Amino acid sequence: MTRPIGLAALAEQVARDLERLAHGGPAWTVPQESAEGHVHDVVIIGGGQSGLGAAFGLLRERVSNILVLDENPAGYEGPWDTYARMMTLRTPKHLTAIDMGLPSLTFRAFWEAQHGRAGWDALDKIPRRDWMAYLRWYRAVLKLPVRNDARVTLIEPLGGRFRLHLAEGAPLLARKVVLATGIQGGGNWHVPPFIRDRLPVTRYAHTSAAIDYAALAGKRIALLGAGASAFDNAHAALSAGVAQAHVFVRRPALPQVNPIRHMERSGIIGRFPALDDAAKYRMMVAFFDRSQPPTNDTFERASALPGFHLHLGTPWLDVADSAEGVVVTTPGGTETFDFLVLSTGLVTDPALRPELALVADGIARWADRYRPADAAATHPLIDAHPYLGPQFQFLPRDADHADKLHGLFAFNYSGLISLGLSASALSGLRHALPRLVAGVADQLFLDDREAMIAAYLAYDEVEFVGSWPRGEAAA
Repeated sequence: MTRPIGLAALAEQVARDLERLAHGGPAWTVPQESAEGHVHDVVIIGGGQSGLGAAFGLLRERVSNILVLDENPAGYEGPWDTYARMMTLRTPKHLTAIDMGLPSLTFRAFWEAQHGRAGWDALDKIPRRDWMAYLRWYRAVLKLPVRNDARVTLIEPLGGRFRLHLAEGAPLLARKVVLATGIQGGGNWHVPPFIRDRLPVTRYAHTSAAIDYAALAGKRIALLGAGASAFDNAHAALSAGVAQAHVFVRRPALPQVNPIRHMERSGIIGRFPALDDAAKYRMMVAFFDRSQPPTNDTFERASALPGFHLHLGTPWLDVADSAEGVVVTTPGGTETFDFLVLSTGLVTDPALRPELALVADGIARWADRYRPADAAATHPLIDAHPYLGPQFQFLPRDADHADKLHGLFAFNYSGLISLGLSASALSGLRHALPRLVAGVADQLFLDDREAMIAAYLAYDEVEFVGSWPRGEAAA
């Protein structure tokens, strides 16, 4: 039985493994110059799991003139220690993600280094905060170039490169930009208009927001939605002292089948990009319509607490503000709550992203490239997604927009329709990262192909120094 070796010993093992793989060789990219300052080959926006994995993947390909930017303080990249409120990840523990095939970099190695093989065998799902601890360790042990507290406000195309405007500090220049901005990075969280237009923002919050449940202690809250985040938030609220948490679900029953589990087992996640557009569209319509159930443990934790209430087949018809609270109207009548929490998902559309304001109009959407033969089968949420290339690159609506988009990659949830769950779920990253890295590296190479070919043709470094007859100097 494997005993814990400790994280320091595991870090040494990672270093030895990388040394054996000749990691860290000289960069092959052609340096660029600008009067404005340094030009990065690649800037990755987002320092969560996708951004860190992309950075390591590029370094493995000897693309080292890179920088990762994240708007959060160090150690708080991604949702895990911010708005995520689940106790554990929903992904099966055995699936690998950002290790790039290096066993010593897997979460399993990280866990066993601390808890041994027996600890791994006893583990059901990965605890959320331990996953965040793993990401911090991963960043540190690989010495990834991350700059925190750096929020990109605008991506300005310059023709062959981009100027990245920051909320604070001087702009940065990059030849390639990777948007590793997670689930919300392709659009925005969805607030139903009948709530947004009728209530002050002090009366409700999306589950993606920072919600002070302790301040709602003793209060009654209502949660809208059947997703796992609704039950995560109900559990978090009741654990913080909220008196009652009422979850309202439009469907008459909670979904029971999770299509992602089949996609993980069947090879669909890795091979989805090979499908034609009609098959992709049909599968994603089913994916949207089927919805995902909460995990069994999430449901059990929430529903076991006093004050938990579940209302099935109970859509919200209207909301109204009042002196007593928010009045929610359902087919069964009205109820008044102190606060509303919305587990209503997100809408993906490049037009919703302020940093893409200068290029969004030129980004091809699915509505531009594919229409189902049966017009009744069209799906507006799908149609608004960007139609991406096979390496997550944005594609232009027409030739006039091609130069502005060349070098811009959407490695976030907006790739769902074009490339499936590969970059949209933790279980897909092991497939997505090599695809992205190859696309970025190939573009860098092809952009400089004339210089690369010229250098190859001019290459005359002597390697062979033998002579014949032996011992005689070459003439």
